[in-house]
Amino acid sequence: MKETTEQLFARAQDAIEAADILLTNEKTDIAAGRAYYAMFYVAEALLNEKGFQFGKHGNVLAAYGQHFAKTKELDPKFHHWLLTSFDQRQIGDYALDPDIQISVVLQMIEQAQEFLEAAKKYLEEG
Repeated sequence: MKETTEQLFARAQDAIEAADILLTNEKTDIAAGRAYYAMFYVAEALLNEKGFQFGKHGNVLAAYGQHFAKTKELDPKFHHWLLTSFDQRQIGDYALDPDIQISVVLQMIEQAQEFLEAAKKYLEEG
């Protein structure tokens, strides 16, 4: 596994932990952003292993879909979760009254953790 990939996985884990802390303190909109970033870092890490690096979120989301979801190298649900979490992050970051539900953020955090674990397993077995 490349060093950059390991660093991105570490950032993903940190983002998951930060999302938990923020949620505990009822900062759901910011917690949603951290959960999204956890998934984003996982996607970046996986793409990095294939030699891809992108500067824009949309490019990462599209490339992950092309190289992992469409090919079913990893369960396509992870791409769906990534896209859905991006939408929640947009709401949390830009809406004046985001009103993101605690249950939604809890689910995002669980999904981020599952995505991280699946990505690590995929690379270990690959």
